[in-house]
Amino acid sequence: MLNFFKRRSAGSDVVDAPGLAEIVEGYSIEVMPRTAAKVDDFKTLLPAGTRVYVAHIEGTPIEDMVATAKRLREDGFPVMPHIPARIIADAATLQDWIARYHGEAGVDQALLLGGGVSVPHGAFDNSMQLMETGLFDRYGFKRLHVAGHPEGNKDIDADGSTRLVDDALGWKQKFSERTDAEMAIVTQFAFDAEPVIAWVSRLRASGITLPVHVGIAGPAKLQTLLKYAVACGVGPSLKVLQKRAMDITKLMLPYEPDEILQDVAKRQAGAGDAIFEQIHFFPLGGIKACADWATQQMADSTPKHL
Repeated sequence: MLNFFKRRSAGSDVVDAPGLAEIVEGYSIEVMPRTAAKVDDFKTLLPAGTRVYVAHIEGTPIEDMVATAKRLREDGFPVMPHIPARIIADAATLQDWIARYHGEAGVDQALLLGGGVSVPHGAFDNSMQLMETGLFDRYGFKRLHVAGHPEGNKDIDADGSTRLVDDALGWKQKFSERTDAEMAIVTQFAFDAEPVIAWVSRLRASGITLPVHVGIAGPAKLQTLLKYAVACGVGPSLKVLQKRAMDITKLMLPYEPDEILQDVAKRQAGAGDAIFEQIHFFPLGGIKACADWATQQMADSTPKHL
């Protein structure tokens, strides 16, 4: 994993912010079964070893999820399927899913989250309940990631705060300390670095030391991003998109995440122990568009001065 935000100039105490190539290198990305089916060859699209999350949207058959995970695993990619607590009927269903991922697709890691529904379909309401079953350990899952919401989660904190979400992360920190699971926090995408940096600083101050993978929206049309931002509850940073929509010179241009990535790096470079481990892309404008953009950044060896 990359601690790319901690760089110092030779002979200097000044911490340098890295360029886009360093920031993007080692990224993870997520797909859905229906979008993955449109990709002919992931091996020519993604760097070897890229962790690929498989998003489980309500209504997606588990057969499609497992088949997608198996395809990606056979192509040599580490696969991390979403396990959304609120769409799982009961413990038997959870065990069936975990067993199938492990036995049919060779999966040994998962992203555990509440899920994007307000009313649970069955026995589970949150990811902590999934962890407490002990099923992931029983089936040899080595890595468990959990969701982070720097701008709050409307399904949990209806008042717009991050209080309950952050309390849950405290529980997950303690879970990581009493188990041997490798854990990390993967954040919802944002469009402004400031609330993300402030949120991570609060976590560190409260004793939560789990690595943070920063969620970033990939290149996309502005209208597409606005739609997803509203649907996913992106809060204060939505103003960045709204401001862009008012600029006629940018309105028709596709959004690219270079500005937020550079701002995250610049703000984080001198932030002490609050170190981000890597970037996680939400390819809202398409997998190929996001992967191609990331590849271009990594291929560009020209120094970027922030």
